Amino acid sequence: MSIPVTTNVDEDLVQIIDRIAKEEGLDRATVIRKFLHRAVSEWLIEKSLKDYEDGKLTLWQAAKRNNLSLWEIINEVKKRSIHVPYTLEDLKEDLKGLE
Repeated sequence: MSIPVTTNVDEDLVQIIDRIAKEEGLDRATVIRKFLHRAVSEWLIEKSLKDYEDGKLTLWQAAKRNNLSLWEIINEVKKRSIHVPYTLEDLKEDLKGLE
């Protein structure tokens, strides 16, 4: 179910959106919905990866939060050069698991 959302934007931005709509053969509302969806998805990935980098989330949790597979979120980590919070203690625990 869609819910109408109203906002004001600069005239320059409306002109750009209208130009894109014309080039894509879409109406203004469809272009805005597509851009909004893309921006929200991008923000959520960035936030999830920041939380991962800060040790607040695992990669699995970040993937689930974004409806991505583990491999897709790993690709996002690589693409964005995210620091992997893996400590010496983590390595020791992983090695114990192999014994």
